[in-house]
Amino acid sequence: MRNLSGGHVEEFVLVGFPTTPPFQLLLFVLFFAIYLLTLLENALIVFTIWLTPSLHRPMYFFLGHLSFLELWYINVTIPQLLAAFLTQDSRVSYVGCMTQLYFFIALACTECVLLAVMAYDRYLAICGPLHYPSLMPSSLATRLAAASWGSGFFSSMMKLLFISQLSYCGPNVINHFFCDISPLLNLTCSDKEQAELVDFLLALVMILLPLLAVVSSYAAIIAAILRIPTSRGRRKAFSTCATHLAVVVIYYSSTLFTYARPRAMYTFNHNKIISVLYTVIVPSLNPAIYCLRNKEVKEAFRKAVMGRCHYPKDVLD
Repeated sequence: MRNLSGGHVEEFVLVGFPTTPPFQLLLFVLFFAIYLLTLLENALIVFTIWLTPSLHRPMYFFLGHLSFLELWYINVTIPQLLAAFLTQDSRVSYVGCMTQLYFFIALACTECVLLAVMAYDRYLAICGPLHYPSLMPSSLATRLAAASWGSGFFSSMMKLLFISQLSYCGPNVINHFFCDISPLLNLTCSDKEQAELVDFLLALVMILLPLLAVVSSYAAIIAAILRIPTSRGRRKAFSTCATHLAVVVIYYSSTLFTYARPRAMYTFNHNKIISVLYTVIVPSLNPAIYCLRNKEVKEAFRKAVMGRCHYPKDVLD
Protein backbone atom coordinates (compact mmCIF):
# COMPACT_ATOMS: atom_id res chain seq x y z
CA MET A 1 0.00 0.00 0.00
CA ARG A 2 1.22 3.50 -0.81
CA ASN A 3 1.39 5.93 2.05
CA LEU A 4 0.81 9.69 2.38
CA SER A 5 4.20 10.50 0.82
CA GLY A 6 3.34 8.95 -2.51
CA GLY A 7 6.01 6.22 -2.17
CA HIS A 8 6.36 2.88 -0.34
CA VAL A 9 8.08 4.19 2.80
CA GLU A 10 5.72 4.31 5.77
CA GLU A 11 8.32 5.08 8.42
CA PHE A 12 11.90 6.27 8.74
CA VAL A 13 14.72 4.80 10.81
CA LEU A 14 16.87 7.37 12.64
CA VAL A 15 20.39 6.06 13.16
CA GLY A 16 21.43 8.54 15.85
CA PHE A 17 24.87 8.02 17.44
CA PRO A 18 25.86 4.34 17.22
CA THR A 19 28.55 3.56 19.80
CA THR A 20 29.22 1.21 22.71
CA PRO A 21 26.33 0.74 25.20
CA PRO A 22 28.20 2.17 28.24
CA PHE A 23 29.14 5.32 26.30
CA GLN A 24 25.58 5.65 25.00
CA LEU A 25 24.28 5.48 28.56
CA LEU A 26 26.78 8.14 29.63
CA LEU A 27 25.68 10.42 26.78
CA PHE A 28 22.02 9.83 27.63
CA VAL A 29 22.57 10.88 31.26
CA LEU A 30 24.59 13.94 30.17
CA PHE A 31 22.07 15.21 27.62
CA PHE A 32 19.09 14.39 29.82
CA ALA A 33 20.64 16.58 32.53
CA ILE A 34 21.20 19.37 29.96
CA TYR A 35 17.60 18.96 28.81
CA LEU A 36 16.20 19.35 32.35
CA LEU A 37 18.51 22.29 33.07
CA THR A 38 17.48 24.05 29.84
CA LEU A 39 13.80 23.52 30.61
CA LEU A 40 14.27 24.97 34.10
CA GLU A 41 16.37 27.94 32.94
CA ASN A 42 14.03 29.06 30.18
CA ALA A 43 10.85 28.44 32.19
CA LEU A 44 12.22 30.54 35.05
CA ILE A 45 13.08 33.40 32.69
CA VAL A 46 9.59 33.34 31.13
CA PHE A 47 7.83 33.38 34.50
CA THR A 48 10.26 35.90 36.04
CA ILE A 49 9.59 38.38 33.23
CA TRP A 50 5.86 37.72 33.39
CA LEU A 51 5.69 38.21 37.17
CA THR A 52 7.99 41.26 37.43
CA PRO A 53 6.39 44.60 36.47
CA SER A 54 9.78 46.32 36.19
CA LEU A 55 10.69 43.94 33.33
CA HIS A 56 7.58 44.72 31.30
CA ARG A 57 9.63 46.56 28.68
CA PRO A 58 10.34 45.70 25.02
CA MET A 59 13.85 44.36 25.68
CA TYR A 60 12.59 41.80 28.22
CA PHE A 61 9.39 41.22 26.28
CA PHE A 62 11.53 39.92 23.39
CA LEU A 63 13.71 37.94 25.81
CA GLY A 64 10.60 36.24 27.15
CA HIS A 65 9.59 35.27 23.62
CA LEU A 66 13.11 33.92 22.97
CA SER A 67 13.02 31.78 26.12
CA PHE A 68 9.52 30.49 25.29
CA LEU A 69 10.78 29.61 21.80
CA GLU A 70 13.74 27.72 23.30
CA LEU A 71 11.35 25.75 25.52
CA TRP A 72 9.40 24.65 22.47
CA TYR A 73 12.55 24.10 20.41
CA ILE A 74 14.23 21.66 22.76
CA ASN A 75 11.03 19.65 23.12
CA VAL A 76 11.02 19.13 19.34
CA THR A 77 14.62 17.89 19.05
CA ILE A 78 16.08 16.66 22.35
CA PRO A 79 13.58 13.84 23.07
CA GLN A 80 14.53 12.32 19.71
CA LEU A 81 18.21 12.70 20.62
CA LEU A 82 17.66 10.94 23.95
CA ALA A 83 15.82 8.12 22.18
CA ALA A 84 18.80 7.77 19.83
CA PHE A 85 21.09 7.14 22.82
CA LEU A 86 18.80 4.49 24.28
CA THR A 87 18.50 2.46 21.05
CA GLN A 88 20.75 1.82 18.08
CA ASP A 89 17.96 3.13 15.85
CA SER A 90 14.61 4.71 16.53
CA ARG A 91 11.66 4.71 14.19
CA VAL A 92 9.33 7.57 13.28
CA SER A 93 6.30 7.49 11.00
CA TYR A 94 6.16 9.56 7.83
CA VAL A 95 3.57 11.92 9.36
CA GLY A 96 5.59 12.16 12.58
CA CYS A 97 8.75 12.95 10.63
CA MET A 98 7.05 15.70 8.60
CA THR A 99 5.49 17.17 11.75
CA GLN A 100 8.85 17.25 13.52
CA LEU A 101 10.48 18.83 10.45
CA TYR A 102 7.77 21.50 10.25
CA PHE A 103 8.17 22.66 13.84
CA PHE A 104 11.97 22.45 13.70
CA ILE A 105 12.14 24.72 10.63
CA ALA A 106 9.46 27.07 11.97
CA LEU A 107 11.19 27.60 15.31
CA ALA A 108 14.65 27.96 13.76
CA CYS A 109 13.40 30.61 11.31
CA THR A 110 11.47 32.38 14.05
CA GLU A 111 14.61 32.59 16.17
CA CYS A 112 16.58 34.14 13.30
CA VAL A 113 13.99 36.88 12.84
CA LEU A 114 13.51 37.40 16.58
CA LEU A 115 17.25 37.91 17.10
CA ALA A 116 17.19 40.54 14.33
CA VAL A 117 14.24 42.28 16.03
CA MET A 118 16.15 42.28 19.33
CA ALA A 119 19.18 43.80 17.59
CA TYR A 120 16.95 46.55 16.16
CA ASP A 121 15.53 47.16 19.64
CA ARG A 122 19.06 47.60 21.05
CA TYR A 123 19.90 49.95 18.18
CA LEU A 124 16.95 52.19 19.06
CA ALA A 125 17.78 52.09 22.78
CA ILE A 126 21.44 53.07 22.31
CA CYS A 127 21.31 55.38 19.30
CA GLY A 128 18.11 57.19 20.34
CA PRO A 129 17.70 56.78 24.11
CA LEU A 130 15.61 59.93 24.57
CA HIS A 131 13.13 58.91 21.88
CA TYR A 132 13.22 55.15 22.62
CA PRO A 133 9.83 54.96 24.42
CA SER A 134 8.08 56.59 21.46
CA LEU A 135 10.09 54.67 18.84
CA MET A 136 9.47 51.26 20.47
CA PRO A 137 6.06 51.34 22.20
CA SER A 138 4.59 48.12 23.53
CA SER A 139 2.19 47.91 20.58
CA LEU A 140 5.09 47.90 18.09
CA ALA A 141 6.98 45.32 20.17
CA THR A 142 3.92 43.06 20.08
CA ARG A 143 3.60 43.42 16.30
CA LEU A 144 7.31 42.69 15.78
CA ALA A 145 7.13 39.58 17.94
CA ALA A 146 4.01 38.40 16.09
CA ALA A 147 5.73 39.04 12.75
CA SER A 148 8.71 36.94 13.88
CA TRP A 149 6.50 33.98 14.75
CA GLY A 150 4.32 34.39 11.67
CA SER A 151 7.22 34.60 9.22
CA GLY A 152 8.92 31.56 10.75
CA PHE A 153 5.84 29.34 10.57
CA PHE A 154 4.91 30.58 7.10
CA SER A 155 8.42 29.85 5.80
CA SER A 156 8.28 26.36 7.27
CA MET A 157 4.87 25.72 5.70
CA MET A 158 6.20 26.70 2.26
CA LYS A 159 9.23 24.42 2.61
CA LEU A 160 7.16 21.50 3.80
CA LEU A 161 4.65 22.01 0.99
CA PHE A 162 7.34 21.08 -1.53
CA ILE A 163 9.14 18.43 0.54
CA SER A 164 5.91 16.54 1.27
CA GLN A 165 5.23 16.21 -2.47
CA LEU A 166 8.36 14.06 -2.91
CA SER A 167 8.19 10.27 -3.10
CA TYR A 168 10.20 8.02 -0.80
CA CYS A 169 10.66 4.54 -2.25
CA GLY A 170 13.50 3.34 0.00
CA PRO A 171 15.92 3.08 1.65
CA ASN A 172 14.34 4.68 4.69
CA VAL A 173 17.40 5.06 6.96
CA ILE A 174 18.19 8.64 8.04
CA ASN A 175 21.73 9.10 9.36
CA HIS A 176 20.63 11.71 11.89
CA PHE A 177 18.92 11.87 15.29
CA PHE A 178 15.91 13.85 14.00
CA CYS A 179 14.18 14.55 10.68
CA ASP A 180 16.18 17.29 8.95
CA ILE A 181 15.87 18.63 5.42
CA SER A 182 19.16 17.42 3.87
CA PRO A 183 18.86 13.75 4.95
CA LEU A 184 15.24 13.63 3.74
CA LEU A 185 16.09 15.15 0.35
CA ASN A 186 18.86 12.58 -0.09
CA LEU A 187 16.37 9.73 0.40
CA THR A 188 13.79 10.81 -2.16
CA CYS A 189 13.40 8.85 -5.39
CA SER A 190 11.74 11.73 -7.26
CA ASP A 191 13.07 14.97 -8.70
CA LYS A 192 14.12 17.14 -5.76
CA GLU A 193 15.42 20.14 -7.70
CA GLN A 194 12.36 22.32 -7.05
CA ALA A 195 12.29 21.49 -3.34
CA GLU A 196 16.01 22.27 -3.05
CA LEU A 197 15.53 25.60 -4.82
CA VAL A 198 12.68 26.62 -2.51
CA ASP A 199 14.71 25.55 0.53
CA PHE A 200 17.70 27.61 -0.67
CA LEU A 201 15.69 30.74 -1.45
CA LEU A 202 13.79 30.68 1.84
CA ALA A 203 17.05 30.06 3.71
CA LEU A 204 18.46 33.20 2.09
CA VAL A 205 15.42 35.20 3.20
CA MET A 206 15.11 33.78 6.72
CA ILE A 207 18.83 33.58 7.60
CA LEU A 208 20.78 36.13 5.58
CA LEU A 209 18.26 39.00 5.71
CA PRO A 210 17.95 38.86 9.52
CA LEU A 211 21.73 38.51 9.74
CA LEU A 212 22.10 41.62 7.56
CA ALA A 213 19.74 43.48 9.92
CA VAL A 214 21.78 42.32 12.92
CA VAL A 215 25.10 43.39 11.34
CA SER A 216 23.66 46.78 10.30
CA SER A 217 22.21 47.40 13.76
CA TYR A 218 25.44 46.55 15.55
CA ALA A 219 27.52 48.59 13.12
CA ALA A 220 25.41 51.62 14.04
CA ILE A 221 25.57 50.69 17.74
CA ILE A 222 29.37 50.40 17.72
CA ALA A 223 29.66 53.73 15.89
CA ALA A 224 27.41 55.38 18.48
CA ILE A 225 29.33 53.84 21.40
CA LEU A 226 32.68 55.04 20.01
CA ARG A 227 31.34 58.61 19.97
CA ILE A 228 30.70 58.52 23.74
CA PRO A 229 33.49 60.62 25.31
CA THR A 230 34.03 58.67 28.57
CA SER A 231 35.16 55.06 28.91
CA ARG A 232 32.60 54.52 31.68
CA GLY A 233 29.81 55.66 29.38
CA ARG A 234 31.06 53.38 26.61
CA ARG A 235 31.15 50.38 28.95
CA LYS A 236 27.65 51.10 30.23
CA ALA A 237 26.25 51.46 26.70
CA PHE A 238 27.95 48.28 25.48
CA SER A 239 26.75 46.29 28.50
CA THR A 240 23.14 46.82 27.41
CA CYS A 241 23.69 44.84 24.21
CA ALA A 242 26.62 42.54 25.09
CA THR A 243 24.36 39.66 26.16
CA HIS A 244 22.33 39.76 22.96
CA LEU A 245 25.49 40.03 20.86
CA ALA A 246 26.92 36.91 22.52
CA VAL A 247 23.74 34.94 21.78
CA VAL A 248 23.72 36.16 18.16
CA VAL A 249 27.35 35.15 17.59
CA ILE A 250 26.83 31.65 19.02
CA TYR A 251 23.57 31.00 17.15
CA TYR A 252 24.51 32.37 13.74
CA SER A 253 28.02 30.90 13.72
CA SER A 254 26.66 27.38 14.27
CA THR A 255 23.77 27.88 11.83
CA LEU A 256 25.90 29.36 9.05
CA PHE A 257 28.55 26.68 9.48
CA THR A 258 25.85 24.05 9.03
CA TYR A 259 24.49 25.51 5.79
CA ALA A 260 27.48 27.37 4.31
CA ARG A 261 30.55 25.25 5.00
CA PRO A 262 32.50 23.81 2.01
CA ARG A 263 31.18 20.59 0.49
CA ALA A 264 34.52 18.88 1.22
CA MET A 265 33.89 19.34 4.96
CA TYR A 266 30.36 17.95 4.76
CA THR A 267 29.63 14.54 6.26
CA PHE A 268 26.50 13.40 8.01
CA ASN A 269 28.48 12.57 11.15
CA HIS A 270 29.81 16.14 11.27
CA ASN A 271 26.31 17.38 10.54
CA LYS A 272 24.93 15.48 13.53
CA ILE A 273 27.57 16.89 15.87
CA ILE A 274 26.95 20.47 14.69
CA SER A 275 23.19 19.90 15.01
CA VAL A 276 23.75 19.02 18.67
CA LEU A 277 25.46 22.40 19.06
CA TYR A 278 22.54 24.54 17.89
CA THR A 279 19.69 22.29 19.08
CA VAL A 280 21.04 21.48 22.55
CA ILE A 281 24.01 23.63 23.57
CA VAL A 282 22.78 27.02 22.30
CA PRO A 283 19.34 26.82 24.01
CA SER A 284 21.06 25.89 27.28
CA LEU A 285 23.56 28.76 27.03
CA ASN A 286 21.09 31.53 26.16
CA PRO A 287 19.45 31.83 29.62
CA ALA A 288 22.81 31.58 31.38
CA ILE A 289 24.28 34.36 29.24
CA TYR A 290 21.34 36.70 29.83
CA CYS A 291 21.10 36.00 33.57
CA LEU A 292 24.83 36.24 34.27
CA ARG A 293 25.30 39.50 32.35
CA ASN A 294 22.07 41.31 33.20
CA LYS A 295 21.70 42.70 36.72
CA GLU A 296 17.98 43.44 36.32
CA VAL A 297 17.18 39.87 35.30
CA LYS A 298 19.30 38.46 38.14
CA GLU A 299 17.62 40.71 40.70
CA ALA A 300 14.13 39.98 39.40
CA PHE A 301 14.90 36.27 39.33
CA ARG A 302 16.11 36.40 42.94
CA LYS A 303 12.94 38.18 44.04
CA ALA A 304 10.71 35.83 42.04
CA VAL A 305 12.32 32.76 43.59
CA MET A 306 11.94 34.25 47.07
CA GLY A 307 8.27 35.03 46.40
CA ARG A 308 8.73 38.80 46.53
CA CYS A 309 7.97 39.67 42.92
CA HIS A 310 4.59 41.21 43.71
CA TYR A 311 5.87 43.61 46.35
CA PRO A 312 5.21 47.29 45.58
CA LYS A 313 8.97 47.86 45.70
CA ASP A 314 9.33 46.04 42.39
CA VAL A 315 7.25 48.64 40.64
CA LEU A 316 9.62 51.33 41.82
CA ASP A 317 12.84 49.44 40.98
